[in-house]
Amino acid sequence: MRMELCRGPTTFAWTNTISSTTTLQVPQTLFAGGSKRITVWCVNGSIDSASSSKESKMIVSVTGATGFVGKRLVQRLHADKHQIRVLTRSRSKAQSIFPVKEFPGIVIAEEPEWRNCIEGSTAVVNLAGTPISTRWSPEIKKDIKQSRIRVTSKVVELINNSQDDARPKVLISATAVGYYGTSETRVFDEQSPSGNDYLAEVCREWEAAALKVNDNVRLTLIRIGVVLGKDGGALAKMLPIFMMFAGGPLGSGNQWFSWIHLDDLVDLIYEALSNPSYKGVINGTAPNPIRMGEMCEQLGSVLGRPSWLPVPEIALKAVLGEGAAVVLDGQKVVPTKAKELGFSFKYRYVKDALKAIMS
Repeated sequence: MRMELCRGPTTFAWTNTISSTTTLQVPQTLFAGGSKRITVWCVNGSIDSASSSKESKMIVSVTGATGFVGKRLVQRLHADKHQIRVLTRSRSKAQSIFPVKEFPGIVIAEEPEWRNCIEGSTAVVNLAGTPISTRWSPEIKKDIKQSRIRVTSKVVELINNSQDDARPKVLISATAVGYYGTSETRVFDEQSPSGNDYLAEVCREWEAAALKVNDNVRLTLIRIGVVLGKDGGALAKMLPIFMMFAGGPLGSGNQWFSWIHLDDLVDLIYEALSNPSYKGVINGTAPNPIRMGEMCEQLGSVLGRPSWLPVPEIALKAVLGEGAAVVLDGQKVVPTKAKELGFSFKYRYVKDALKAIMS
């Protein structure tokens, strides 16, 4: 907006160049004395608001978009009218999850097309990886690691090879609290060292691949805990057991359970997309981790089902093999960085999270 105040011998006038859609109300007050002064108030300050709104919209490329967390993130981005580019290995699967009638304008791209999607994106969110809650064979263990490292390396390569003026400014890459190893007594925050078991090794190599991104790209590594939501994740496996009145702690029940509600995790990723303070490692866990025994008690209470019949360690190992470590061993992880950044958790306590999920 350009405003000119012109004083003639006896009158004041003003002219302006402004959007035709803006309404201005202009009282003029003249004060007696040696000099004359005009005070101008703009009642409607939304000048060129359509242009401003357009500038705030993001173009976000997402790997792992068809997964439990990715689906909710895409829904949130779409609801806020950002442009979304789904980077997938299966176009048909992505199209079934994000039908064009419900997600007009969404771009779905298989790997040969990823380069064209990443170039020109505002940001990339990397959530891809083979699920770990399964029986681990040597082949599965290899795929758990390689699926994460391969996709992350591919994304980083495409970002780094983008033209400077088309390179994404932000990369948010998932990792996991498995980075810290396991313990029943220690408390882990973002400054804690890595563990020495298989999942810690996976997370270290996963993060190392992301750290190769161009120095001009803001990198956020979110070490994600157990994600709680109704339609997937850990609860999808636990609920049927409780509904059959057979719920109870897994193993000893003393292992730590560092959790986060799905909505809080999506909010954390969403905030990291636009807030430049969100960089480096951030633990994606709720402020109040609990032990597995208490988690099962709280779930039984919310469901109105008993939680007294423990699932023995030997039974879990028979079903999951080495993969039983995911539920038999845990770590107490706290979100120190998120709290320092002022992130507001909707669900700080697991009972509130479970009530919201089951309501």
